[in-house]
Amino acid sequence: MTSMIIKEVCAKTIISKSKVHDYTINPYIGCEHGCTYCYARFIKRFTGHKEEWGRFVDVKINAARLLQREVEWKKRGRVWISGVCDPYQPIERKYRLTRRCLEILSEHNWPITVQTKSPLVARDLKLLKRFTNSEVGLTITTGDENIRKLFEPNVSSINDRIETLDKLHSSGLTTFVMIAPLLARANGLVAQLVGKVDYVLIDKMNYHHADWVYREHALEYAMTRRFFNQKKVELSEALEKEKMSYQFLF
Repeated sequence: MTSMIIKEVCAKTIISKSKVHDYTINPYIGCEHGCTYCYARFIKRFTGHKEEWGRFVDVKINAARLLQREVEWKKRGRVWISGVCDPYQPIERKYRLTRRCLEILSEHNWPITVQTKSPLVARDLKLLKRFTNSEVGLTITTGDENIRKLFEPNVSSINDRIETLDKLHSSGLTTFVMIAPLLARANGLVAQLVGKVDYVLIDKMNYHHADWVYREHALEYAMTRRFFNQKKVELSEALEKEKMSYQFLF
């Protein structure tokens, strides 16, 4: 198994414009989760990394210092944490960059949307509750652990993520689940999410990085337009039955 390459770097800026929200903050370059389908691997074209996706992380050790300066002059807006890395990937336990950035954003009352696959986000529950406008989402792509292990072998279990959503939601935080990319056997998720999220976002597979996984495990049917259209109907019915707010992004 190839070892993880960790490098401490100094960034030039930390708040970037985003097409999803007003801004995004990425305290890390790369992601230890290394999900087979991850769109964020495109970043290698700009960073010069030759390592396999999921085998490197650059740690922006000056992230908090940059943020402290940038919030003073940038127009206040919603910050997405994060766009091209998981802000709570395992290395966050050591460096705590995400937490330090959240502390600064809280002090300046900036609205935030946190998106992760990691139960580590619950570590910062008290900090997240300081915000007057915050929401936390966990990405869950399937309701089947065997499917999850094929596409996300280095990520926490489905149950752990659902329990995290429950804990955050029960504390009073606004929570959502991102079912994206929509993988096979996701239908059972809806029943497990009732009372744990404020809304649900769903998107199809939009990239081809994981095509080999589909082929290797005879899952090609779950890449087709027919599959996504069928799941759109089935999930809509299940979500409406439970009176859950949802939005399809395809």
